[in-house]
Amino acid sequence: MKRRNFLHTSGILASSLLLQSEMANALKLANQKLRIGIIGCGDRGTGLMRTLHSLPDLFQVTAICDVLDFRLKHAKEIANDSAVESYTDYLQLLKSKKVDAVIIAVTLSEHFKIAKAALQNNKHIYLEKAMTYNIPQALELVELKKKHPHQIFQVGHQYRYTPLYFKVKEMIQKGYLGKVTQIDCRWDRNSTWRRPVPSPDLERQVNWRMYREYSGGLAAELLSHQIDFINWAFDTHPTQIMATGGIDNYKDGRETFDNIQVMFRYEKEGMVGNFGSTLSNEHDSYLFKIKGTKGMVSMLFNDGIFFPEKKAVKELQTVDGVTGATKIEWNKEGGIPIIAEKDKDGSWYALKDFHNCIAKKLEPTSNILTGATTAFCVHLANEAMYNNKIQHWKDYPELNSIYG
Repeated sequence: MKRRNFLHTSGILASSLLLQSEMANALKLANQKLRIGIIGCGDRGTGLMRTLHSLPDLFQVTAICDVLDFRLKHAKEIANDSAVESYTDYLQLLKSKKVDAVIIAVTLSEHFKIAKAALQNNKHIYLEKAMTYNIPQALELVELKKKHPHQIFQVGHQYRYTPLYFKVKEMIQKGYLGKVTQIDCRWDRNSTWRRPVPSPDLERQVNWRMYREYSGGLAAELLSHQIDFINWAFDTHPTQIMATGGIDNYKDGRETFDNIQVMFRYEKEGMVGNFGSTLSNEHDSYLFKIKGTKGMVSMLFNDGIFFPEKKAVKELQTVDGVTGATKIEWNKEGGIPIIAEKDKDGSWYALKDFHNCIAKKLEPTSNILTGATTAFCVHLANEAMYNNKIQHWKDYPELNSIYG
């Protein structure tokens, strides 16, 4: 999606005075703190709260909400502000006059209903990924958003906000990789993914990622970031979805797979995307390789290396359009470091853009349509994985209805 100006008024801008008024209001908000309510105070919610605290000129946390008392208590300690309102019911937080926007960082199965309520209560929304648990929820949310054009809706695929990933997208568009045919991605860990619970009756609430009723599993929680970047960088989506997996290591009552492999076919681009994740070995950790006829990009979170094919080396030595440097600096493996600012993480850049989009009425880079596209991909990957059946995008014509 290209950024678009969402400058809405009640009528045609026939008067320059009205235009000046709108610009003045935008400038005023740009210099104001955005009052944030955080719904969901687990690791992600409190992590984003700390990021908000690192941007004190832009944000003020004014309300927090969680259904678990111990998490709410922890969030209060992090907030360290007696004026912060505290709720166990998100509907009550959404009615607060002290909240301009909300961060929703709850169980995936709850994303839809809370985001829907936030739209209906006229709040700006930063919704963690994946956008929704399933396709019908994504479609309904997209339709509802059309009725609330003034509200900013950003989805938390934060890696596309980092300077490195913007640079790689630019390299792809300018042809530095040539014809891309292969994408190899991994996001591996070596842990049970299980969290301690203060009481057995809270098992499913605390360890919701392990239960299919609440979670999209590894495809949603980890691989969706890399899936989302490919959708964005190539302005595409897969046409054929294949996947497999199993509970291959942790026989502890979990329902979501601990070892998965997803393969997407992008017919129009002539690409195959491989996306894998395991909880049993962390050697590769995060791996992201995009391979083309002229070269390959290998990315981590904030570091990237471009490995040109032999036939492209001579061209690059003449004009270095990759790093912007006057002279190419080769690393010991024969690659060129991709120079991009990397002192902040993706969430910092994403939240800065969230404020900017609200202040200037801009469409976020990660918006409701791009978020829906990735949610579709995750849903179809899980359908293929759990039902052992290849999925085809064309079999879901309703998916294309949102792009009109």
